[in-house]
Order: sequence, then C-alpha cells, then structure tokens
Amino acid sequence: MSKTVVGFMLVDAPHSALNNAGADAGDRTDNIVRVKSIRRGRKVYPYVSGQALRYWWRDTLEQKFGWKMSPIERQKKIAFTSANPIEYDDDDVFGYMRALKAKEGGTVTRISPLKNSPLISVIGQIPTQDFGVMARHEGDPVPYEHEFYSTVLKGIFSIDLDSLGVFYADEKTGYRNMYPKLEEEAEEKGLTKDEENSKWTMPEDIRIKRAQEVIKALPYLQGGAKLTSHLTDVSPKFLILAVIDGGNHIFMNIVKEENGEPVLDIEALKEVLNEYSDCRLTNIYIGRRKGFMDELEEDIMKLVENKNIKAGTIKEAVDQLADEIPELIKL
Repeated sequence: MSKTVVGFMLVDAPHSALNNAGADAGDRTDNIVRVKSIRRGRKVYPYVSGQALRYWWRDTLEQKFGWKMSPIERQKKIAFTSANPIEYDDDDVFGYMRALKAKEGGTVTRISPLKNSPLISVIGQIPTQDFGVMARHEGDPVPYEHEFYSTVLKGIFSIDLDSLGVFYADEKTGYRNMYPKLEEEAEEKGLTKDEENSKWTMPEDIRIKRAQEVIKALPYLQGGAKLTSHLTDVSPKFLILAVIDGGNHIFMNIVKEENGEPVLDIEALKEVLNEYSDCRLTNIYIGRRKGFMDELEEDIMKLVENKNIKAGTIKEAVDQLADEIPELIKL
C-alpha cells in the first residue's frame, strides 16, 4: 500500500462563472458564453474542470511559494514541459509526458502524485443569463450574454507521498520517468539510487518541502474566469484532510443536496472514519471558514470529542497536517 494524503473541499461560489465552455453552436446568437455543466437526470450541475483546478493550484504554488516551474516548449500541435522533476518542482508533483528522440531515451511519462477531481456543484442549477453591452464606441451598442450561478462546489484530491520525489527508469507506461541525461543529472546531484528497482529518490528535505507546500497552498488558491465582474474567492471554505495507508478516497460521498442546500452527511462521515480507522496514519483535520455553513459547528464539535479528530480554521487544518508530513516521508 502507499501513504496517501486524502482531501475533500467545498468552495463557495455565490455569484460565479469560474470555468466557461464558450459559445454553443446551437445558440440564437454568437455572443453567449456558457458555463461548463453536466447533467444528471433532469438537473444541471455547473463544474470547474480538473485541469482548471490544477492550473489554479500550480499558479498559487509559483506565486506564493516561489516554485520553479518547468518551461513549456511548443512543436506544431503539441506542447510539453522539460520533463525534469529534479530541477522543476511542478514536473515532480504534476507529472509529465514527453516524446524524446530515440537516441535521447524515447518517450518518458510520469503519473502525477497529485490527483484531483473536477469541482462539481452540490446543488442542481439553472444558470442565470446576464445581459450586457459594449457601448464605448460610436454607433449601435454590441449586446452580449454570459451565464453565471450561485452554488457550492465540491471536490476531492489526493497526494501519493511515496511517489513524490521518487523516479523510475522502468519500461512501464507512467513509470518510465527517467532518461539518460536525467540519470546523469541525478548522479551529479546526489540522488539515492536503488539499482534493484531502477529507482532514484530525491533528498528527504526536498520531498518534505514539496509535499508540505502543495497542502499549504490550499488556503491561498486563486483563479477562475470572470473575476473582473464576479470576483469569486476559490479557496476552500470547508476542508477535511488525513493521510491513510492506501489509495481509495474515503471522503467522496459525505456531502449531499437537501432541499436545495448543501448538507454534510455526518453519519456518512462517521461511517468512513470508523470503517477505515485501521488504515489511518494521521489525525483527521477539519477546517471551516466561519460564516460558511455555520450550522455545522455543533456537529463538528461533537466529532472532536474523538481524540483523533481535530477542528479549526482552514489554515490550522493544513498547517497541522503539513506538520505530520516529515515523519511520513521518513518512514
């Protein structure tokens, strides 16, 4: 099994259009921008794509924590990063794929240690159409429309601590991270090599730093479309974090819709905490921004009676979990 950070988050989107699908070919005019959405039965659920969330996360790590980001190269219809997880933090954490020339080592790929779902509305929506005009020019004004919504978005993520900062040279898709030039660099920079498993491992301090900062970036997440006219704070307003032995995401189904409102299913949360207690490697950390779903306060305080559950602010939750990372990396 593997040591895996599992996280669940809720993002408040009270007047938002965070990830747009562009124009719909079937619309009556060309000037309508639709939000991304999926259908389940008759209901429509706006969402933010997993790729967009990763973009916000990567950008926050660069801006807030000074991560050295891998430069992007473009060749005709493809684009790729440097595929150098030793030098570039994001190539390690976010993964890569690059087709090198045969003499340089061929195609290399890396499965991202950081995995995440889209952020999907908890509540079924009928997006609102907002009308506007461009009228700062001579002649008739130009009308346009865009959609927005008011909802709470939910999402899950995980971080594989055992693969972060660990690179393989195996001939296996997703695991062939290394190529001759990169192996030379690994040798020069003193990475630990396991000949039997064709594995290279970064120094512990770098692995710990990268893992902690991925988690510590959560309270500072920023991004999204239509910020000039909607200005949504996309950082989590409710967060649950833990490290478990295994890869299953235990917090996926703990929030549901009731009477048009998002509701934390306390009984479902208690059930997963009980059934997976044998694979829990850390405390369970719950963070909530005051003013958001305040009705949860009493239920959360009852959960905290369990000594393995800690509750506080969003930043307290991420900092406390991050403090447990060094010992887990060293195991």
